[in-house]
Amino acid sequence: MVEETDIVLVAEMNNPRDLEIARLLGWYRIPLRHAPKMPNMDCLAFYQTGRFGPERWAIHQAARVRGHELVTRAELLADEADHPRANEEYYKILLGPLESLPRAIPSHRWRRLTFLYTTGERLLAAQEIKELVIQTRERELLWRALRGRRLRAERDYRTTRGAEIDLAFLCAKGNLGVLVDSLLRPPRQGTAWQQLHLTSAEIDPDLPGCVEKVEHEVYTLGGVKPPAGEGGSGMM
Repeated sequence: MVEETDIVLVAEMNNPRDLEIARLLGWYRIPLRHAPKMPNMDCLAFYQTGRFGPERWAIHQAARVRGHELVTRAELLADEADHPRANEEYYKILLGPLESLPRAIPSHRWRRLTFLYTTGERLLAAQEIKELVIQTRERELLWRALRGRRLRAERDYRTTRGAEIDLAFLCAKGNLGVLVDSLLRPPRQGTAWQQLHLTSAEIDPDLPGCVEKVEHEVYTLGGVKPPAGEGGSGMM
């Protein structure tokens, strides 16, 4: 079962068939092109999407990770050899038995999630998915560095559809959401939101480079809008 010291990857489970594959055959697939960096994680927990009826939008189960392989989709799903992505590479995550968590962990605000790293301690104690997010020193460093470059960011911003974004830039030509480590994917609001994902592993050794990435995206979107009643370019 999950232990408090475990590194846990929470992954989206959007198909009951895939849950049965994990339960009966002991593996889960992640497309290589969408995969997070693959550390030596101890467990995989599954966030069940809207296809799971009464058990939707919650984490109910986890499994210990026994290893991973890099294979093609056709090798994983031989009965779908004609699939358009048959030759694409996937991580095949090898799993131990699925086990139910002490309590389900629901999502009251998020409906879409790609991948989220957390700890076993948080997974066992959480009452809601947002409690799994690890607040990092690097997020604070990035925010302060952006303020030093006169880039105004809204921290822990909530969109009108309830998605939470670590650092939000409300720009003249659209909005930029910067996500650090959590890898949560906020719902798209037409073309209003662009997204930039950064990790602690990027920020810690190259804070100036990460600031430049954010600055480039902000300028591409026309700069940050000034608050109501203020003039100027929106850069402060």
